[in-house]
Amino acid sequence: MSSSPLDSVSAPGQANGQETTAAASLPAVCQQIIDSIPDPYRGQRRLRYLAEQVDELPEEKSHVLGERANQFVRRTLELDASDMDLGGRACDGNVWYRVDGEKRREEELGTYDPLETDLLVLNLLNDKQTREFLEEGATDFSYRLEVEDNDRPRRFRATAYSDYDHAALNMRAISDEIFPLDTLGFHPKIQKGMMFRHVRDGLTLITGVTGSGKSTTLDAIIDANNEDYPGHIVVIADPIEYMHEPKESIVRHREVGKDVVSFKDGITQALRQDPDIVVIGEMRDPETIQAALEVTDSGHKVFSTLHTSSAMETIDRIVAEVPTDEQERVRHRLADVLRCVVSQKLLPKIGGGRQLAKEVLWVDASARAAIKNDNVGEVYQMMWQGGKQGQTTLEQDLYKLVRKRKIEPETAMDYANNKKRLRRLM
Repeated sequence: MSSSPLDSVSAPGQANGQETTAAASLPAVCQQIIDSIPDPYRGQRRLRYLAEQVDELPEEKSHVLGERANQFVRRTLELDASDMDLGGRACDGNVWYRVDGEKRREEELGTYDPLETDLLVLNLLNDKQTREFLEEGATDFSYRLEVEDNDRPRRFRATAYSDYDHAALNMRAISDEIFPLDTLGFHPKIQKGMMFRHVRDGLTLITGVTGSGKSTTLDAIIDANNEDYPGHIVVIADPIEYMHEPKESIVRHREVGKDVVSFKDGITQALRQDPDIVVIGEMRDPETIQAALEVTDSGHKVFSTLHTSSAMETIDRIVAEVPTDEQERVRHRLADVLRCVVSQKLLPKIGGGRQLAKEVLWVDASARAAIKNDNVGEVYQMMWQGGKQGQTTLEQDLYKLVRKRKIEPETAMDYANNKKRLRRLM
């Protein structure tokens, strides 16, 4: 076989005509592993073989493989990128990064055969993660990167997954900076409602698609309460992203798969841990949703996230997650415990960077009645008219951002949930 980027540093001009970034050489055993793959081995059988070979690598050679991966991860920080992707045929041999919301190749890092990136990805996994990857097709984990001149290592949320019989990897940078809650543009009444000191119960949901900044908003809320009230905050997440140091509050971090088996178990156990605030990283299945409603119903203040794009969709999604014969009960229960829904998006900003746009619902008596009566369509009009209470529809917030010259009108229209309403405003 021809020589591999894993064996030596690429010479200038070898990677698609671009000068490559110098990196530590990887051991020749990597090419030897690839050469040793038995001819009949294809697909998942080949992937299992590579995993076995990586598991048997001497520590020093595994370390050098890890350093090449670290080079790619460090580039995420240098580019101020939110995500890194590599592996599989889909990446076309390149390492990709999401910068200002758009994916792009980083050709200076060279090109890699899918078998080579298979080795790089598999080398990052521990035994449990490797088994999960091979048996279920994906595994999630957190990743730490030591950074020079920085006392605090940078952390990443990672997922390794099978991509047509090859190993693919996504790593999302976790911000090492907490934004003060009062810089996120919430109305004072909404911000006050998020604080345990003022409102000591109820469910607040931060929703949005992947990459919309939900974790950033959630961490800002946790930090604000941590600084404000001498209480106990239990964070249950998969994986744990930002590690909050105790300030006024005790802050526990329980990672699913490491400290607790599931979100549901973590929530149930939290009831016996004397919490004031329970933070659930994501309400991703009916069991977690039911457990979240139960812990909120018991009088705790609960925060969580959901992959929905509007307040109305959030309500419908939660109810739809349970069997039909339970939906009426869950709808009434949700109406009783739901306090606030923040649905947010990150948009391209004029001049570069990203701009937060959000929809905010505060559940008052009228909204509670609308939810119980399955008249969720009325909720949008309540947000539209609820500006004095701090509520806003996404379209109203987009229009405000256009007027402030934060975003272009075309961008606002692209991201609107209700384009007809926004067109009227503009």
